[in-house]
Parts: sequence; C-alpha cells; structure tokens
Amino acid sequence: MNKGLNAYHQVGVKDQVASAEPHKIIQMLMQGAIDRLAQARGCIERKEYQAKGAHLARAVGIVNALRDSLKPVPGAEELTTNLNDLYVFILEQINKASVTNEAQPLIDSADIMQTIKEGWDAIPQAARDEAYQQQAEMQSASGY
Repeated sequence: MNKGLNAYHQVGVKDQVASAEPHKIIQMLMQGAIDRLAQARGCIERKEYQAKGAHLARAVGIVNALRDSLKPVPGAEELTTNLNDLYVFILEQINKASVTNEAQPLIDSADIMQTIKEGWDAIPQAARDEAYQQQAEMQSASGY
C-alpha cells in the first residue's frame, strides 16, 4: 500500500513542477533538501546506513540542482556568490555526515537551508515579476 501512496505523491509532485513558476520550483527543491536531510538524520540515529546513503544522495542532487539554478543578476552578483558558497558548505557537511555517521552536520545543513528558504519565501511577488522580466530581457538580448 505504501508503494501506491508513493506513486500518487510522485504524480502530484510532477504535476506541481510542470505547472509551477520558477520561484515555486526553487521552493520545492529547498523543501526537498530539508526533508532529505531530516530523513538521513533519522537513518543515522536508527543506524539504517543504506537508507541514509539514499537520502543523502538525493539531498546532494537537490543541492547541486539549486547551485546550477543560480544565475548572476546585475547588482546581485555578491548574493549569487554567497548562495553558491553556502550550497558548497552544505555539500561538504553532507559528505562529512556520510563518512562519520554524525547527525550534527545534517542538522547544521538543514538549519542553513531553512534560513535560505525563509528568505526565498519572503520575496514579494512584485520583486519576482521584476526578476522574471529582467531575465527575459537578458535572454532576448543574448539571442536565446
């Protein structure tokens, strides 16, 4: 029965992603990373190391997707660099937790990701619309 529920959940997530604006997709990725870190932490506490590895692999994939989504915007280059540095730090902490089976690096990583997500969630719609417009103009100017 759990497999059936998981299938419905996966379809629901795919539908959300297919119809979501970029801001929402990033929110979903951030929440996914937070969830995978929590699941891996639980696996460490229960000594379920194979499952821990699977959750950490998913978390790494999500954090790398977030890094890949970073696009420098004129006037916000420092923010882009800082976010990249935080994502690299999170990846290092995930690796540390994977090797040492310590939960603290995952707790720290989830806290950082939660803080980033809270900032992302607080971006007003008007600012999002302006950023999408700037991105569209940059793509038009570059011929994409």
